[in-house]
Amino acid sequence: MNTNKRFILSFVAPFMILISVVGLIFRSNSRKIFYLPIGVVGVVIILERGISRQLDRKNILKKIKSYQKAE
Repeated sequence: MNTNKRFILSFVAPFMILISVVGLIFRSNSRKIFYLPIGVVGVVIILERGISRQLDRKNILKKIKSYQKAE
């Protein structure tokens, strides 16, 4: 069940960006500003995932190299 929930939640950030783009295109000029925050949050979520994934990989690689040097 936990992986199913993660799979569904992985579509939230792109969906937020999609809502933002559609809102910016189709709404009147006075209401467009309300769609910017949801788009920014979607982009930040995606960037944060990528950055945290890179940092996790670097930490794992450092641990592997430290074990290799100990032997």
